[in-house]
Amino acid sequence: MGRKRFITDSYPVVKKREGPPGHSKGELAPELGKDTQSLSQEEAKLELLRQFDLAWEYGPCTGITRMQRWHRADQMGLKPPLEVHQVLKTHPEDPRFQFSLWHLYPL
Repeated sequence: MGRKRFITDSYPVVKKREGPPGHSKGELAPELGKDTQSLSQEEAKLELLRQFDLAWEYGPCTGITRMQRWHRADQMGLKPPLEVHQVLKTHPEDPRFQFSLWHLYPL
């Protein structure tokens, strides 16, 4: 019997080009357009609410509004951010602000 064959024996070796100067493989490229200073006020507020949705220390956020979740966390002594409560009070009728990230997904 001869040498054991590998699937890579069937394909030619292709060398990859080096990346742009100053960029190493271990570094992540900065995300385009994600600078917090360039966000509008509304986008910054929505990002704050998204982060609140993703923070599990305040309990689950499915099936209830953000305001209900904030009040529940406050009653349980979990000290939710006051900035979140202020943003929710300033936009009481806007569903983008009141409903969590997961409100469009069925339970």
